[in-house]
Amino acid sequence: MPDHPTKPAVRIFIDADACPVRDETYRVAHRYRVHTFVVANQLLGVPASALIERVVVSEGMDEADNWIAEHVHAHDIVISSDIPLAARCVAKGACVLDAKGRILDENAIGMALAVRNLMDDLRSTGVITQGGRSYSKNDRSSFLSALDTAVVKARKHALNPLNNRLRMPPSGL
Repeated sequence: MPDHPTKPAVRIFIDADACPVRDETYRVAHRYRVHTFVVANQLLGVPASALIERVVVSEGMDEADNWIAEHVHAHDIVISSDIPLAARCVAKGACVLDAKGRILDENAIGMALAVRNLMDDLRSTGVITQGGRSYSKNDRSSFLSALDTAVVKARKHALNPLNNRLRMPPSGL
């Protein structure tokens, strides 16, 4: 029996139906040899690779989100711009990146949820009628940099047994 346990696998989950950075994610996944799940409500083309697994869920509201949230573990990485999905994944210890490279973790998810809810309210009242700015080359570059950093960090944390224990609030003793 080996002296050290098998290192935990870091995985990537892509909320793929409207994801503009699938190809970039595939390149990073191949570079680091990270198993990647491409989850969608429709059949999407994916590279022929043992590292890339296509998951087609039934059509319906939030089916892809539900599949990802059920299968994600601590130290996994989720690529999604869906803030409620991000909150569910962060609660399980995953790191979430949006397509512009914004990291949604336990430090950022609360504010992201608040802003999302505010923007939904403003749109529903007609105060805001247009979407955000278009996706740029700089956004793609920021995403690639953030994903690269997230994979390295996730691997490091997955290997440290102290990071695998539950975070408990102070007991007050």
